[in-house]
Amino acid sequence: MSNLIANSEIVFRQEFDDWALLFEPDTGRTYGLDPVSAFIWLRLDGNNSKEEILSALDKECEEGIPKNASLHFDEFVTDLLKYELIRRN
Repeated sequence: MSNLIANSEIVFRQEFDDWALLFEPDTGRTYGLDPVSAFIWLRLDGNNSKEEILSALDKECEEGIPKNASLHFDEFVTDLLKYELIRRN
């Protein structure tokens, strides 16, 4: 999978509890992100591969990431691509 880049027109706002919102100004749509999704979003800059992001997430989590984290990553990315919130590098 090629590296992914967040759409620069999307507004990202992280709240005090690490939850976040994505706001799409052209459509007015808002998307809620849990802390893990927000962590991933912040690394979608075209420089990080899926493996690098999951490795960074694993280091961040005290108990490590679940075995199915790769699948969840893929599902999240699929949704982001579907709504054109990210693109492939």
